[in-house]
Amino acid sequence: MSNFGDLIRIAREEKGLFLRQVAAELDIDQAIISKFERNERKPTKEQVLKFAKFFKIDKETLLVEWLSDKVAYDLQDEKLANKVLKVAEEKLKYNRQSKNI
Repeated sequence: MSNFGDLIRIAREEKGLFLRQVAAELDIDQAIISKFERNERKPTKEQVLKFAKFFKIDKETLLVEWLSDKVAYDLQDEKLANKVLKVAEEKLKYNRQSKNI
């Protein structure tokens, strides 16, 4: 199963770029990008969008990976994770319907 770090590492390697080259282009520290690739640190939304533009990865695809990584990380040790996700989905539907009134 893929994650944000895998996607940007694969994109970088496919382009034959070193971490330092990506870091210079995106103005993000090389060590931080390395941690993103190893899933040891989570980027900001702004950084995710920079990666999407730089690597020409579909913005929605990268945002979904990033957000799902965040949710999975927060819930990974919770016994009620599946129930929480179902309730959250219902809340999202309700909130969206409420805004359309």
